[in-house]
Amino acid sequence: MPETSSAPPVLQVVVYSDDASVRESVRLGLGRLPAADQPAIDYLDVATDWAVMQAVSQGGVDLVIVDGEAVPAGGLGVCRTLKEEVFRAPPVLALLGRPQDQWLAAWARVDGVAHHPINPFALTEVATSLLRAQAARAGDVATTA
Repeated sequence: MPETSSAPPVLQVVVYSDDASVRESVRLGLGRLPAADQPAIDYLDVATDWAVMQAVSQGGVDLVIVDGEAVPAGGLGVCRTLKEEVFRAPPVLALLGRPQDQWLAAWARVDGVAHHPINPFALTEVATSLLRAQAARAGDVATTA
C-alpha cells in the first residue's frame, strides 16, 4: 500500500532578480503564508533567466515573480519568453520600476503588476489573486482531464 503524505500542500513561487535585495524584499513582503485561504509558500530565488526557464520546465511552479529592472535579462523579456515557449506557463507577476512601463508589461503578457519600491500590501494583493486564479485553472484542468 503506498504511503500517503500528511504534509500540507505548498505553493512554489519563483522569484527572479539579479539583485538579492529585491528577491529578499519580495520574500519578506509576501511572507510564508500571505493569505489564510491558501497554502504556505516555498520560494525559489533565481538570478538568471536560464534558472527561471529551468525551474518552470521542471513543473510545479505556481507563480513567477520577475523584476522588470533585472539585468542583463529584464524580467519583462523573461516573461515574454515564458509565455511564448512554455505550454500552460504559470502566471507571472512583474515588478515595474516606472508606471510608463505598463505598455511593455502588456506586450510581455504579464498577468499582474506591482511596483518598485515594493509595497508588501500591494504585492500580496496581486500575488494572492494570481495564485487563486491559478488554483481555479488547475481545478478546471483536472476535471476535464
